[in-house]
Amino acid sequence: MELGMIGLGRMGANMTERLVSGGHRVVSYDRNPEAIQRVVDAGAAGAHSLADFVKQLSTPRAVWLMVPSGDPVDQTLEQLVPQLARGDIVIDGGNSNYKESMRRAAMLKQQGLHFVDVGTSGGIWGLEKGYCLMLGGEKEVVERLAPIFQTLAPPDGYLHVGSNGAGHFVKMVHNGIEYGMLQAYGEGFELLKRSQFGLDLAKISRLWSQGSVVRSWLLELAESAFEKDPDLSSLKGYVEDSGEGRWTVEEAIERSVPAPVLTLSLFARFASRQQDSFAAKVIAALRNEFGGHSVKRT
Repeated sequence: MELGMIGLGRMGANMTERLVSGGHRVVSYDRNPEAIQRVVDAGAAGAHSLADFVKQLSTPRAVWLMVPSGDPVDQTLEQLVPQLARGDIVIDGGNSNYKESMRRAAMLKQQGLHFVDVGTSGGIWGLEKGYCLMLGGEKEVVERLAPIFQTLAPPDGYLHVGSNGAGHFVKMVHNGIEYGMLQAYGEGFELLKRSQFGLDLAKISRLWSQGSVVRSWLLELAESAFEKDPDLSSLKGYVEDSGEGRWTVEEAIERSVPAPVLTLSLFARFASRQQDSFAAKVIAALRNEFGGHSVKRT
């Protein structure tokens, strides 16, 4: 299948490479020529402008946006949409607010364009392991894109969860849960670290991955992080939040859903910017391991 990819950062470039290796034709565009060259070297077609990008795609086109949420999405659409034709599909695979996705879907529908919002999880490991995809949009349109999703995702790794906005809503809650899980691991490992037993956190991470009820991929990443730096001494316990956790808490408030763990895990990230705690170092290390998120070094 043919797909256009706009945005070749950590996720977009890896997704492009995975699609190319899966036999798809991918036309790629990014404002950074070096990012384009990377995926061209991997077998993708490169475009030097949005006009050139659109020209290289056959109708009906499918264009995947992998750009930061908020204004960058709207700015990209503002430039892209006038160059598209009725029946073309726009896919937003970034971490957009679901309400914005609903608004964009309605706007594009008025112009005869389809919209699919894709909550994407997998981080920098997605190229190798595949991406978990949460899809929102018209069923017929989602099914038309099935070959793309089948290549990007591992077996049973994608699901059409509902109408426009549903994909990003599910991903928002997913990330809110992630906040709580990371906080629990961070606090637990800090308690282990402060014990009198001189515990090996890498070995305990590995142990807990073997049949324990708290086993998870995050524990595998914890083992990797502790093996590289047992005391995480090279990191500052400063943890960013990329937006979804805040939106999840706001949604919980709006719908009167008690979510104390998710809320406190968000507030703990705020606290991490005021003090250098080991728990925050664990979370920073795990985010760097699974998503390549930037960290602050000591």
